[in-house]
Amino acid sequence: MNLLPKIAVVAAIMLSSTLAADAQKVRVQEGNLSAIKGQTEINTEFTYEHVKVGEFDNEDDYIKKKTDDYNKKESGKGDTWAAAWKADREARFEPKFEELFTESAGIKAGAFPSAKYTLIFKTTFIEPGFNVGVARKNAYINGEAWIVETADKSKVVAKLSVDKAPGRMAFGMDFDTGARITESYATAGRGIGRFIKK
Repeated sequence: MNLLPKIAVVAAIMLSSTLAADAQKVRVQEGNLSAIKGQTEINTEFTYEHVKVGEFDNEDDYIKKKTDDYNKKESGKGDTWAAAWKADREARFEPKFEELFTESAGIKAGAFPSAKYTLIFKTTFIEPGFNVGVARKNAYINGEAWIVETADKSKVVAKLSVDKAPGRMAFGMDFDTGARITESYATAGRGIGRFIKK
């Protein structure tokens, strides 16, 4: 039995994941991360204020346009899409970010209100991308990760910037917008986690 094709496929997937993680840029904008060394848990929060989406400076304008377009094609489809656009944050994006951060940083991320520090991930830009089979564009997100004291969130320990965290699935099986963006949050969580662990 020839295992070479299977090995090549596995290698391609691993390379794809590595390249995606390396494509983003994580930088310290303020403070330093020494305070969270040795922590075993970190509380997480996510904000989506003033998010720009694709060519739209206002997320609400993007949602309205997509909702109207989908409803014209099929009654109710746009409303279903709009509900999923918001629901995906808590259901898909945030858990995936926390999962990959935890794996990469060695610090458990999630709802830990008693943790000394909180990581607030502020999404500033979403490129939803597209995949229509014959043509595609990868999703990516930009954001900021603020590490603050949980007891007094005005006390900022460090601010990190995250630029162009890409989202795509192996073999181009990412026809769903939410799936592509979920992978962007996975990449961001992994990148921040690795950066903190260094």
